[in-house]
Amino acid sequence: MTEIKPVLTVTEAAGLLGISRALAYQLVARGEIPAVHLGRRIVVPRQALDALLAKATEQSA
Repeated sequence: MTEIKPVLTVTEAAGLLGISRALAYQLVARGEIPAVHLGRRIVVPRQALDALLAKATEQSA
């Protein structure tokens, strides 16, 4: 069974979004991808990423 993690690394989020790792870090720095800094680590809450995608989908429709 595959476990759904509550947070993703920026690299994992980039993979899900189909963008490069470098672009994902740029979007995090600009605040376009929601992220949480835990010490030196940056993680993307899965719920926030899902909400961001849902909002973008609604605006496109």
